Amino acid sequence: MYSVDKIRNLAIVAHIDHGKTTLIDSIFRGAHTFRENAQIAERVMDSGELERERGITITSKHCTVEWNEYLINIIDTPGHADFSGEVERVLSMVDSVLLLVDANEGPMPQTRYVLSRALAMGLKPIVIINKVDRPAATPYQALEKTFDLFLELGATDEQADFPVLYGSGLAGWLVRNLEKDAHEGMDALFQTIVDRVPPPPATADKPFLMQVSTLAWNDYVGQIACGRVVAGTLHKNDPFVHSRTKWIDENDRKKGWETVSSNQEKAVHLWVTRGLERVEVDEVFAGDIVWLSGPKSISIGDTMASEALNGETLHPLDIEEPTVSMFFLVNNSPFAGRDGTPLTLRQLKGRLERECQTNVALRVEDLGRPDGLKVSGRGELQMAILVEQMIREGSELCVSRPEVITKTDESGHLLEPIEQLIVDVPETYQGVVIEKLAGRKAEMVSMNNLSTGIVRMEFDIPTRGLLGYRNTFLTDTRGLGIMSSRFRGYDLWRGEVVSRNRGSMVSMDTGTATSYQLENLQERGVLFISPGTEVYAGEVIGEHSRPNDIPCNPTKRKAQTNYRSSTKEMGIHLDVPRTVVLDRALEWIADDELVEATPKEVRIRKTILDMTERKKAGKIKNEA
Repeated sequence: MYSVDKIRNLAIVAHIDHGKTTLIDSIFRGAHTFRENAQIAERVMDSGELERERGITITSKHCTVEWNEYLINIIDTPGHADFSGEVERVLSMVDSVLLLVDANEGPMPQTRYVLSRALAMGLKPIVIINKVDRPAATPYQALEKTFDLFLELGATDEQADFPVLYGSGLAGWLVRNLEKDAHEGMDALFQTIVDRVPPPPATADKPFLMQVSTLAWNDYVGQIACGRVVAGTLHKNDPFVHSRTKWIDENDRKKGWETVSSNQEKAVHLWVTRGLERVEVDEVFAGDIVWLSGPKSISIGDTMASEALNGETLHPLDIEEPTVSMFFLVNNSPFAGRDGTPLTLRQLKGRLERECQTNVALRVEDLGRPDGLKVSGRGELQMAILVEQMIREGSELCVSRPEVITKTDESGHLLEPIEQLIVDVPETYQGVVIEKLAGRKAEMVSMNNLSTGIVRMEFDIPTRGLLGYRNTFLTDTRGLGIMSSRFRGYDLWRGEVVSRNRGSMVSMDTGTATSYQLENLQERGVLFISPGTEVYAGEVIGEHSRPNDIPCNPTKRKAQTNYRSSTKEMGIHLDVPRTVVLDRALEWIADDELVEATPKEVRIRKTILDMTERKKAGKIKNEA
């Protein structure tokens, strides 16, 4: 047991790829959390298979280190904007944040978002200028930009007087003075945390009180709640009151909140985190971050309180609203069942409902369709991650093109989600980027020359304008551009956006694609398939070079004759086909197309496979 004054709770926040998870590896080594001869994987906090492959953190994770008799709880948070909602809830459990800033890139969109939330909650961040050992690093310029960002976001004098550490999370050292201190060890970080992070505002001698900030799931015990114990202690099998609350008026929160439901429950299991492991205990104490199971249904913001508090509750926590929706459909293609297990509507609904038990940013709606459900989330990446997880479980399904979720204000004006977009591109390509973004209704906010041949531009752009743009951006900048965005809020509808100006090459027949026919078809556009690939009628096999769709037969074979030609043995030359991957397919497809996702293949197909029926549906749509 640690006394409250010996506990420190903090989160690591930063833009994507600024080094949060790598820094935690060095924190573990610096605190000697593992044995000297222990084999520890790189980016040990990225425990999921998808996280390791993509190199991004998808879900918040909790770890603990011990240093000089202090218990330091650290929460690693996602850096991508699509998972930013987790950051906001995590901040309710901590008393400070480590704000990582890349010494080369400086503050980026997600840096602004997480910092604004931390400052609004009254937290006093510790700034770490990371990757100072890189050749293009400018740590002091990055610090100046960070300080300007603090002032721009309305930081108080105390918050703006933040401690600064310089170093390299990968190399495993952080120092207060970059020129004078030896570049080794993490003791400067630990000492700064102990000195500058306040102990949790918890009282051990009062009745038990905690609030749920994160959810987990276990197949044996059901839902698990995670949160910080605000007051008191709780023993295993102790009774408590589980209350659910909501704001009386969402638009005027000064009116307070009310209790929606209140139930008597029992603490069946209690856990705390030590190192990376979740350890079951018989008692939890004020100030610590704990895990608890017992109630069958738990939601973010629920209050767990002792009976002695007579129904006292804590204010509800905000849950981010989704901005993008898409349909998850039963796979009804001719090849269904070849690569995996096609989900029925009941199985699909059950799988998505299980996902909602831990991923509160998702919404699942049954609109009465016999073949699928509407799923809403924070962005394309979040939806693609969910589909990827499902197909890795062996499932097959079809998904539609992502669509933005619109709203209507009090005056009846149509509103749509708007994002802040920052792009770093070589000077040579700034013209084509500005031209393409202007066509997607983007408005330039600022442009800065970073004096290294790189131009940084900031835009306000509708979320619709970003759908399908990433591939175009990489092509236009020859892969040298970097783009990042974050949801800024809702604003007036910006008008129609033409996101794709090329049609599809659609197979008319089912069979095996031949090199003889593909050589002819590659002159019409870019192919997605290679010789020997099995295709079916209605499948999209390539991108047409013109705006209209073109029907084709990739299975046609060369006629056999007894005519001998001097060029008979001449080889067939085929271009390398464009690989269809899930993320790009979701960006590329049109409104009348679907992505068929299976464990082995990702295919693009028309919603209506029969060509005649497709023409009839198109004619009816045009007449309407």
